[in-house]
Amino acid sequence: MPRKHRARRRLAAVLLFWVSPLLTIGALVGLLAAHEMRTAEFQARVLSRYATDLSYSVQPGPSDAILYPQFGPFDVRLGYARLPALLERAQQQNFEIREQSRFSEALMDYSQRGFYPPYPEKSHAGLTLFDCRGETLYSFSYPKHNYETFASIPPVIVQSLLFIENRELLDTDKPMSNPAVDWPRFVKAALTQVGKRLDIEGQSAGGSTLATQLEKYRHSPDGITYSAADKLKQMMSASVRAYQQGPETLEWRRRVVRDYLNSVPLSAAPGHGEVHGLAAGLFVWFNTDFDQVNRALADNSDAAALERGLALRQVLSLLISQRRPSYYLNAGREELHTLADSHIRLLADAGVIDARLRDAALQTRVRFRDWSREPIRHQVDTSKGINAARGRLSSLFGAPLYELDRFDLEAGSPLNGELQRQASEYLLKLADPEFAREAGLYGKYLLNPNDDTTSLRYSLTLFERSPQGNLVRVQTDSTNQPFDINEGSKLELGSTAKLRVLAHYLTVVAELHDRYSGMTATALREVEVMPNDYITHWAIDYLSRNADQNLPDMLEAALDRRYSASPWERFQTGGGLHTFQNFNRDDNRRRPTIREALRHSINLPFIRLFRDLVRYSTYQTPGNAAALLKNDDNPLREQYLRRFADREGRVFLMRFWRKYDGKSPAKQVETFLAGLRQTPVRLAAVHRYLMPEARRVNFDVFMKEQLPDEQFDEKELAKLYDDYGPGRWNLNDQGYIARVHPLELWLLRYRLEHPVASFADAVAASGEERQEVYRWLFNSRHKSARDNRIRVLLEVEAFLDIHERWQRLGYPFSFLVPSLATALGSSGDRPAALAELMGIILNDGVRLPTVRIQDMTFGSGTPYQTVLAQNPDSAVRVMPAEVAQALRGALSEVVSSGTARRLYGSFDSPDHPLVLGGKTGTGDNRIDRFDRFGHMVSSTAVNRTATFVFYLGPDHFGTLTTFVQGEAADDFSFTSSLPVQVLKGMAPLLKPYLEAGASTQCRAPEPALQQASAN
Repeated sequence: MPRKHRARRRLAAVLLFWVSPLLTIGALVGLLAAHEMRTAEFQARVLSRYATDLSYSVQPGPSDAILYPQFGPFDVRLGYARLPALLERAQQQNFEIREQSRFSEALMDYSQRGFYPPYPEKSHAGLTLFDCRGETLYSFSYPKHNYETFASIPPVIVQSLLFIENRELLDTDKPMSNPAVDWPRFVKAALTQVGKRLDIEGQSAGGSTLATQLEKYRHSPDGITYSAADKLKQMMSASVRAYQQGPETLEWRRRVVRDYLNSVPLSAAPGHGEVHGLAAGLFVWFNTDFDQVNRALADNSDAAALERGLALRQVLSLLISQRRPSYYLNAGREELHTLADSHIRLLADAGVIDARLRDAALQTRVRFRDWSREPIRHQVDTSKGINAARGRLSSLFGAPLYELDRFDLEAGSPLNGELQRQASEYLLKLADPEFAREAGLYGKYLLNPNDDTTSLRYSLTLFERSPQGNLVRVQTDSTNQPFDINEGSKLELGSTAKLRVLAHYLTVVAELHDRYSGMTATALREVEVMPNDYITHWAIDYLSRNADQNLPDMLEAALDRRYSASPWERFQTGGGLHTFQNFNRDDNRRRPTIREALRHSINLPFIRLFRDLVRYSTYQTPGNAAALLKNDDNPLREQYLRRFADREGRVFLMRFWRKYDGKSPAKQVETFLAGLRQTPVRLAAVHRYLMPEARRVNFDVFMKEQLPDEQFDEKELAKLYDDYGPGRWNLNDQGYIARVHPLELWLLRYRLEHPVASFADAVAASGEERQEVYRWLFNSRHKSARDNRIRVLLEVEAFLDIHERWQRLGYPFSFLVPSLATALGSSGDRPAALAELMGIILNDGVRLPTVRIQDMTFGSGTPYQTVLAQNPDSAVRVMPAEVAQALRGALSEVVSSGTARRLYGSFDSPDHPLVLGGKTGTGDNRIDRFDRFGHMVSSTAVNRTATFVFYLGPDHFGTLTTFVQGEAADDFSFTSSLPVQVLKGMAPLLKPYLEAGASTQCRAPEPALQQASAN
């Protein structure tokens, strides 16, 4: 044999020696791979063991081992991704984390690698509110309808979905199958991507199974796969999730089908928002009932053939559209119809549906919802208590109600659902004249026989004092509208303001007691007090005459001080002279004690008391402000006059800002000119100031357009243009020439030149102009003119101090009207805020938080579960206990022998006498118009209110308000006796809840420590 051939044989032998094992190994690997692809046995064993360590548990206190999701639409919608910010807001508002989920070490590592924590996710969730007994008050679950179990899904829907998306998913011959991987589909998708890289044209194929799609649209950023890494994360997360329950996955695969049908994204629609799931899609897209579709597809009779066919087409249309739902819902409807026809034929060819159903479906055509004629309307419970609780949550988390309703959140409210229902029904019945008569609502100071009871609205808030805070047990009214009289209003509530004045007064007395008690009589006589500071004078005199000097006695003595009830004095207040009247003329010549004035709600003593409080605040300011009124040469006078100019200018700027806010530049000029008495000179002054750069031709056009009947010649227009040009007149002169306020002229020009400026910008830019407008104050020869303006400013400053004091006691608004009329309610109030003041009084001067939400649980049964509850250590003392006790005593006399005496004894039972107290008030809000001689020309009613703020025994308090809106208020003459009578009529309903021990019937159970895991 030639040498050459022997060498070749030896080489072949060597190659065979080495390659044969490799070929064998390769063959074995191929066989194992094929087996694994067919059975998924290896990954089932490995991943199921691995997934058992991916657990979590709920433990007390904030978690030190939790990783919140960041991006996924599902996680954002349910609130999980927003938890860090939401929890921070809640903790800033008196909530604390009582329990929270903690990840195992393995789950923490898994999540940090970017995979999605495995747990049985909720295919529908939302906000649930419970009352104090654990009964459901409000529940919003989205989607509203869904398939609760796999068995409830009509088989034709399951088979159609699998034929379109994932044909081998429910193969029972593969018990360990991985639902995240469909190998033939995956290989085809991979080859497609390789082809794209090589610029080979061909139809794109997707490799996502239903399980992977769930991961994508739930947890991937924007619900989109942006990269191969994203796809691998989805597949890995879906695989681990599938095997967490064990190696066999058939039940989980069925859950995947159910969850997909319940949650597939299907665009969004007006009036509804995001559309998720087949049920919502059928309702929103086609205005079709979900249950009706399911019944039709389950009915195999000939009579229902067309209905079954339409139902199938509607379902198929949604399943097909999930790749481009917004396009198919709007522009691609015809294309969707054609695609549905094609799929119907393919389903029939594959034996998924029979020929009869195919023919019936091909005869139908879906009808899309007409948004204008068939708008989506959701029924929302308008109960005021529920609205207040939802509103509290919305404010707490900074989330609008639409988003809030979709959070995976359970919240406990202190509302008593049964009492809330009973109270609401009672108030609604009062619109019936017969029921109103039975309740005793007709009579003197109440309703007249001809009064329209349907125009009346009633509002009740009832609180229960507890260590946790003031628990809202009832909050309701009879409006059946979103507007909340208790919390959403600013109403003139009349004499209830006297309660704020009295609380303020007694707090000042306690303040003076704290300052001067302990001083000897000699030392007290040496204290320098301003002549008009009557309260300080009285306090020093009292302390110098009473060796005991204890605060309770001093407060009682303060209540027994007397003030004149005479209405014949004119009061310098609010920048002018005002007079006030008593409700009962018989009181005009009396000189009652403050206690008596409160009991019978006499106005003038409280006006004079409030004037003394204003003076007290005035004389507490540094620098002895009153001396400014004595000495015209005091260097501080000019400082005050400058401050007056600044403040007055701001007031007018705000008035003019509101006049033009929200209008286009052209509309602003139009509005200004509409209020101007137009003459050539005035228009010229206005135009040359507002538009100083305007050319002569523009000026001429403007003048002729505004005064079309005026015959202008060239010379006249030229003179007007030159005479009023920039620099010829100062701002005051321009305003005088145009007969408008100079600051209005300035502000309009500023807005035209700075169209996006804010009011704060305008204030900052107008400092010199505000001083210029009031320059005459500094130059006036008349001291009285300057004195008057200093008095106005001193009063305003005093009211800043008073406002701060009132706010500490719960006054809800950002300013008080600087007028003595505030003592009678002119600054407005809210029933809920008055109730808060009553709660402070009942709780011995300690301000407790108002509790509308007691506890909350986010993501119950998920790795993000967090339980929050009110922090009990949030009470703040805002009033001395002795002041609160004195107020309770004075208020009890209002019920026992004053304006609320009709209530006396109504809540007593033989073995349970109840101490009651309160304050009544009537507000008659109207717009009065006067002529130049001060005579009233007209008076138009805005609304009429009557309020009773009360306490019932040691633990309950609240408000009851009667309200008439609009000009209909002119037809009523009721007083605060009306809400007192309504509360009296509700006594049989309320008494069982006020008795000792009754609160235990309405105590929500403490949140149980729930141990949860992903096992």
